[in-house]
Amino acid sequence: MVPDHLNRAFRKSLGRLRHPGTGILLATTSTMVLVLSLVGFTAEKSTDQSAREPSLLDLLDEVARDADQKESLPGLPPKVPEASPWSSPLARQCSDIDQTMRTRLLAKRRELPQIRQLIPADPTNFGERYRSDPWGQPLNPAPRVVILHETVYSLTSAVNTFLTPHPRDEDQVSYHTLVGLDGSIVDVVDPLKRAYGAGYSAFHGEWAVTNPEFQGSVNNFALHLSLETPGDGHDSYGVHSGYTSAQYDALALVLDDWLESFDIDPAAITTHRHVDLGGARADPRSFSWENLQNRLAALGSLCRT
Repeated sequence: MVPDHLNRAFRKSLGRLRHPGTGILLATTSTMVLVLSLVGFTAEKSTDQSAREPSLLDLLDEVARDADQKESLPGLPPKVPEASPWSSPLARQCSDIDQTMRTRLLAKRRELPQIRQLIPADPTNFGERYRSDPWGQPLNPAPRVVILHETVYSLTSAVNTFLTPHPRDEDQVSYHTLVGLDGSIVDVVDPLKRAYGAGYSAFHGEWAVTNPEFQGSVNNFALHLSLETPGDGHDSYGVHSGYTSAQYDALALVLDDWLESFDIDPAAITTHRHVDLGGARADPRSFSWENLQNRLAALGSLCRT
């Protein structure tokens, strides 16, 4: 659990942690206890207003420090397998902005803290970000890649899966955020924590091994977002009808927030299909990079220096 003083600073920096909305009836007693712990209703305000507020990366460094591996194994970690390079479909764009889209998205961005719902995953389905691996080699826990996924089934089904305890490591799964077909945004795992969104995976020749019994993955330095799959995609076919305009709006708003908060390059937004080293993942199917390009450009995300 993140210490109370980190939770207070995190809330002030990002304002993400909210009560679950009424749109999804998934709250249980244990879930509400976790919400209360995360939101910290009893926390007192700091009286030192002149002190510099820690950034998200400052908070992450302290959380990761607390989670460091206590003992080192002999030898060296396994090497990352070769993988195909990533060439981002997103391009820098500072002009030719759709002003109608920009107006709509800026209005939604102002409402984003109220739109987002928090439904925390069961603690077995996420973990800490580490600054060192089991062999004592340094790891950089800062999020620097965003992985896009799809749920395959409904958003409610996905959240129920994350709320279900999974004691076995091989069964554990989660994303940081889910986006519904109606544009609803559900935050499931604190972005300072490690979501289990991709197993055997790497990005730009990098992975992190945090458990010597499993192969490496991008999870220690990734943020994971999953789009709810439309009804005609509840199968193994290669395509479906695609995602809604409301989903692309919500997706762009979350990504814009993450890119700025964690200083992530838009070129590091990629897919589960690309980072998967096992060749078994195809998500997100039927994804439109053009729709994302237009929205991120409207928000100014593709013109930052």
